[in-house]
Amino acid sequence: MRASPAAQGGRWLVILLGFLYFFLPILALAIFSLWAGGTRYDFSAYAHILQDPQFRQTFGLSFMLALETIVISLVLVVPAAFWVNLRAPGLRNVLGLLSVLSFVVPPIVLVGGLSALYRGPEWFVGTPQFLVAGYVVLALPYTYRTLDTGLRALDLQTLSEAAQSLGAGWGTLLWRVILPNISAAVLGAALLTFAIVLGEFTFANVLLFNTFAVYINYIGQTQSTPAAALSLISLAVTWLAMLVMLRVGRGRVALGGTR
Repeated sequence: MRASPAAQGGRWLVILLGFLYFFLPILALAIFSLWAGGTRYDFSAYAHILQDPQFRQTFGLSFMLALETIVISLVLVVPAAFWVNLRAPGLRNVLGLLSVLSFVVPPIVLVGGLSALYRGPEWFVGTPQFLVAGYVVLALPYTYRTLDTGLRALDLQTLSEAAQSLGAGWGTLLWRVILPNISAAVLGAALLTFAIVLGEFTFANVLLFNTFAVYINYIGQTQSTPAAALSLISLAVTWLAMLVMLRVGRGRVALGGTR
């Protein structure tokens, strides 16, 4: 049964309002980022940001920290979530509760606890890689929930028994069987972790590391138009990362479908 013209018009109105709600602020920010004083508009603010050595340095640092956080998070969470769903489903609620503790404990408390707990070695605590320990905790709720949803959609018992009957060990089972089947969940968890690390400010600011979020805060306090340009650049980087991961995920699905 087709919807009435009034119902269709109402749906399009809701879509239009949602579009305006999300994109009008971005459009206003884009216009302001081009303002060069008076009635002049150009890309000088973007040129100023892109030519700033601090932009390249801080973004490169945050990008590397995000990659390290993604790898460590996946190495820790994938085997744990797989084992709980396969062998100990009764512990799923316990693991889920532990994963959301970072929502309850404020980041400033987490960074205080990390600073008090870890006193060495100097090669770790005195470097930006120390931030990865906190970032893994911050990203844990999103990583675990995303991967758990992907794993629960699979018949893990059948997949495991079939792989082991062919001589696969636990490592081969995880790497060759489970991971390809949850590639969409892995990419989603990686994207969420990347966005969290790129925008995290409290940890880096308290521990005196100059990351991309700290640089954004500094520009926002000192320069108005470049701050708007930098905000759009960071938003574009996040969207680009999302599109790349979605493209990779679709490629893997297509490849798997041709086998």
